[in-house]
Amino acid sequence: MYTITSRVGASQTGPDGRMKLVSAIDVIQDCSLFWMESEPSFSRYLSEHRLGMFLLFRQADILRLPQFGEPIAAATCIYDCKGFYGYRNTVLYGGDGAPCVKTWGLGAFVSLESGRMVRLPKEEMERVTLDPKLEMDYQSKRILLPDTPGHSLPPIPVRRNDIDFNGHMNNARYLEAALELLPSARPVGRLRVEYRSAARPGALLHPRLVEEPDRAFLTLSDAQAHPYAVVELVFS
Repeated sequence: MYTITSRVGASQTGPDGRMKLVSAIDVIQDCSLFWMESEPSFSRYLSEHRLGMFLLFRQADILRLPQFGEPIAAATCIYDCKGFYGYRNTVLYGGDGAPCVKTWGLGAFVSLESGRMVRLPKEEMERVTLDPKLEMDYQSKRILLPDTPGHSLPPIPVRRNDIDFNGHMNNARYLEAALELLPSARPVGRLRVEYRSAARPGALLHPRLVEEPDRAFLTLSDAQAHPYAVVELVFS
């Protein structure tokens, strides 16, 4: 288990005085990447073989969002690692020590040169510290869209500020774009995001929105309707 601590700052806070959902996911994502510091052998192997870890799926269950100024901690661990994939839990805790956001994610090991998934040797995987799987309601990593056709929305350009050190749109920015597309702000109790391909600088995201009484589905696709990301938001 790897942990970072902080406080909720003004830039992370919405009009209600609570942490923005996207800001919570940013902290969770940062903790997941800083985890590499706790596994020097694994980190060295990825660096020497020009490999990266790319997120394929994330589920987040939102219990509450911390308030401005509240101490927070994010803790992350790997609970399974096999073949091409690693399975991770990351939790955001509030000042009372209770979970605020519980997540699980699926990542793939990818060659930074070819962009193809790579199977890690068994002996290297066995060096990674595994922790017990977090107790939460694990939903499918495949988001099934409803038959309702939904409606298209104006394209969204991928901004320079959306790009991270991997050279493509940061995972949290897809969620940020999806939340902005909702007709009105509604509290989210659960989200799932399926990442299918990486949007590069200058790309256009073509959104399609399907709304139901208790949830919304958004696909962010290229001009040929190939999704970059599929997002499900379940309202609380």
